[in-house]
Amino acid sequence: MRSLSRSTAILAVAAILGPSVVPFAAAQEPLKEIGPGEGEVSIVAWPGYIERGETDKAYDWVTGFEAETGCKVTVKTAGTSDEMVALMNEGGFDLVTASGDASLRLIAGKTVQPINTALIPSWDKVDDRLKSAPWHTVNGAHYGVPYQWGSNVLMYSTDVFKTPPTSWNVVFEAMDLPDGKPNKGRVQAFDGPIYIADAALYLMTHKPELGIKDPYELNADQYKAALELLRAQRQIVHRYWHDAFIQIDDFTNEGVVASSSWPFQVNILKSQQKPIASTVPEEGATGWADTTMLHADAPHPNCAYKWMEHSLSAKLQGDLAAWFGSVPANLEACKGNELLGDEGCTINGLENFDRIRFWRTPVAKCETQADGCVPYYKWVTDYIAILGGR
Repeated sequence: MRSLSRSTAILAVAAILGPSVVPFAAAQEPLKEIGPGEGEVSIVAWPGYIERGETDKAYDWVTGFEAETGCKVTVKTAGTSDEMVALMNEGGFDLVTASGDASLRLIAGKTVQPINTALIPSWDKVDDRLKSAPWHTVNGAHYGVPYQWGSNVLMYSTDVFKTPPTSWNVVFEAMDLPDGKPNKGRVQAFDGPIYIADAALYLMTHKPELGIKDPYELNADQYKAALELLRAQRQIVHRYWHDAFIQIDDFTNEGVVASSSWPFQVNILKSQQKPIASTVPEEGATGWADTTMLHADAPHPNCAYKWMEHSLSAKLQGDLAAWFGSVPANLEACKGNELLGDEGCTINGLENFDRIRFWRTPVAKCETQADGCVPYYKWVTDYIAILGGR
């Protein structure tokens, strides 16, 4: 489950983007009908998104699909959206479970193709808030099937924090934690340029005079303030994480006690009886709404369509939500799923949709800044510099 190296992935994406995301072209024609399966489907996915019971036998939504369709599922995990973009541009994959900070880049780059929703019988079961979401719908064409969504959380050690931390300041600013020890070397940050938005979100509360209205739409001064916060954070960070399993080990064996994280890591550590909990602090949180997207040159399009339909089944959606700590795209999964339970969707944040700042790719032309915004290619190069201590 190892992902691309940070420098390889991010520099590849920087080269792809150039100074800005390219304009959207007219959509190619989607598939008209589904034929016989090709015997395989290859998916680029976030860790924990495609499970066949190898980690926990109770969580398996691959084996039955393979038996029913004859399509063998292979998975390449990626720890950041930039890795997903780089992998999809390399080619050879059928599908990707892309977040909003990758999906529009893939569409603009013609790396993915529009889908024919008529070939996906369960499309009508998709949450209406997601059906035409702007991160996968362009000029009326749908470029994917909504999968799951949720928020990035503050994961923390309950041995150190007897009560939940109320602010992200425990990972952004040098301080002593409730156990009386400094946070230096015991906190982590996400290894991806999109994390600049987390810094901007923090500043929306703590430096309102900056006037930040959207953490993905920053003018030069707002962007500079976010970078300054991240450079200061660099002095206390133990590791910039992008591998979920390495972060799990860091909380278990390396003395890390607080970090941005995904509910997936929280659930794994809790299942191991570790003293771990998570919260969304007072500043709010960034988040992800993920879409299963079809490569423009998918080698196994028929099996890919079969998987997209399977991905919306209430059983898979509920099991995945229970496993990852996410919210299903098919809300039928919220009732009657043994693993998720009837309160699982509420616990995982079903009512928080309008409070989450979902990942999306920053572009130069934006709505909240009259003079334009700092585009993503700058986020990439500047975050590399921060990671390198510059």
